[in-house]
Amino acid sequence: MNTLRTILKTRTNILVGGAIVGLMSLTAVLAAWVAPYDPVDDANLMYALEAPSRQFLFGTDAQGRDILSRVIYGARVSLAVGLISQGLNSLIGVVLGLTAGFFGRWWDDLVMGLTNIMLSIPSLIFALAIVALLGPGLFNVFIALGFTNWSYSCRITRSQVLSARSLEYVQAARALGYGRVRLMFTQILPNVLGPILVIATLGVAGAILLEASLSFLGLGVQPPTPSWGSMLSQARDQLFTAPWVSVFPGVAIFLTVLGLNLLGDGLRDFLDPHTTRHRH
Repeated sequence: MNTLRTILKTRTNILVGGAIVGLMSLTAVLAAWVAPYDPVDDANLMYALEAPSRQFLFGTDAQGRDILSRVIYGARVSLAVGLISQGLNSLIGVVLGLTAGFFGRWWDDLVMGLTNIMLSIPSLIFALAIVALLGPGLFNVFIALGFTNWSYSCRITRSQVLSARSLEYVQAARALGYGRVRLMFTQILPNVLGPILVIATLGVAGAILLEASLSFLGLGVQPPTPSWGSMLSQARDQLFTAPWVSVFPGVAIFLTVLGLNLLGDGLRDFLDPHTTRHRH
């Protein structure tokens, strides 16, 4: 009974999370065709702070811009920041963790020391420091977030490599004359990608939240470019008089992060060897 419940939970999380993430991604890609109005140029003060209606499904903001269109275009920014910054984090973490676990000795001590330092600094504080140094803007957000969360991928990769390097298939590859680089990237890395994929999926959700936080503080994507975080920041003054201005960007952030977390949780259960053993 417990096994059946685990299988159903895993499949449900993957399906629901994948559907939410897929829908958000498709909306972002097709934003130019899906959005009913231009998110920047179609501003009309005659329609400022209009409540949701048939003409404006999500209402309008203080500049008379359609909130639905801005939420749709904001998905482009949030997903791009999440995917690109986490991709950079994963690349750095995997390379450092793979080499640290494989070579060990002083390089392992150096990488783990640097990883522990990164883990001791809150990601938002570190990102704020980088953006404050470089200045606000989308490109600087990519840089700030791309160097903040690699420590998780690094530690997971290192632990997986330490377990895998003494296994029989690695020893067989050594006996066949595989070089170190070939051994790492063709034998060890493909067999430890499961946990790394889960961390990367959850990291995208974290990066989206960090970008929204930076934009909310005015250090991320700059107006008039639509971003969910900046939309929330601009809606603070209308929180009680026009709640729809802040509700819909907040719901978009909530659903996207929820979908990514469900997908990551489902992938973790699916790729867990103990769960896999129970399924069989």
